[in-house]
Amino acid sequence: MRRVVITGAGTINALGHSVPETLEAMRQGRCGIGPLEFRDVDRLAIQIGGQVRGFEAEGRFNRQQMSLYDRFTQFTLTAAREAIAQAGIEFSGELSARSGVVLGTAGGGVSTWDDNYRSVYEDGKNRVHPFVVPKLMNNAAASHVSMEYNLKGPGFTVSTACASSNHAMGQAFHMVRGGLAPVMITGGSESMLCFGGVKAWEGLRVMSRDACRPFSANRNGMVQGEGAGVFVFEEYEHARARGAEILCEVIGFAMSSDAADIVMPSKQGAARAMSGALADARVDAAEVGYINAHGTGTAANDKTECAAVADVFGPHADSLMISSTKSMHGHLIGGTGAVELLACIMALRDGVIAPTIGFDEPDPECALDVVPNEARDAQVDVVLSNAFAFGGLNAVLALRKV
Repeated sequence: MRRVVITGAGTINALGHSVPETLEAMRQGRCGIGPLEFRDVDRLAIQIGGQVRGFEAEGRFNRQQMSLYDRFTQFTLTAAREAIAQAGIEFSGELSARSGVVLGTAGGGVSTWDDNYRSVYEDGKNRVHPFVVPKLMNNAAASHVSMEYNLKGPGFTVSTACASSNHAMGQAFHMVRGGLAPVMITGGSESMLCFGGVKAWEGLRVMSRDACRPFSANRNGMVQGEGAGVFVFEEYEHARARGAEILCEVIGFAMSSDAADIVMPSKQGAARAMSGALADARVDAAEVGYINAHGTGTAANDKTECAAVADVFGPHADSLMISSTKSMHGHLIGGTGAVELLACIMALRDGVIAPTIGFDEPDPECALDVVPNEARDAQVDVVLSNAFAFGGLNAVLALRKV
């Protein structure tokens, strides 16, 4: 088995248009959630979200590209550009032939769906743009990244609701560790913040009207966000040979299925995924210093996740730090695990633990150190990143300081 390291990271989300901007916002405990701005938002009961502001696609992409790129693809390409530039890698020859891309998204081109449903059903038009299908398909972002960077190896998209990015990164990890590819571009993106996207989530009655407060006793639901996180996963010796800067090492991954309920989380399923990631990484539970929680801010998720952590880590759970950055950037659904991985890298590289902001009062069912409201300086060597999706599909990554 080969060692797998991360040599590049890129993002765009409600906290920033780059990794440095995002990490600085996390250090400051800044909230990127605010009033939504799009057509017919006044018809919605939920009018807040972690929206990406100040993003001008017209300045980044030409007219032909704009006809092919839904907003989730635009976010992906923006983040991929930053990640690949940081890694300082060019794909040609044998490296191009074997390297690939695997990304996560839950909805794909939701804005394209929304716009074209309006066009046909509301405006009464009988034709849509000929590129609607290639623009909205879930694999569009992965395909465009492969074309942009000459990636001719494995390429596909994972769609497992809120665990999509973690599942995608787990597959990329396996491919590099198993020798199938020397380098994989991976992560995920989502852009559901349009009228139809928010209206659909309203129907679940799990959304907050005012704020995301994970683990706080007065939490009242999740808040949607949008954006992308993209990473370069690279075989360790390959990275060393070319003198690449190593951000951290990916050391384990595990998946589990609750096989219980389509929306209610399971303590046992979450615990199996965390235990599996520790076993795959060959680390003791006591070695883990920080967990980036799924932490959606719903009553059910947060108490279930805390109970699972207590089961897996036993007495060590009391000294663990666990935080949810969704309190700052919102829940990016299929892209959320990718943006949250940045908090794990910050913990390992910079010794800064991102906070859970909006924490007002302790909940006896979430009696862990949730790093409330302010970032914390702490040295950690091993971290976990949790993702627990609707459908009972769980994915946990383990990472280590290099």
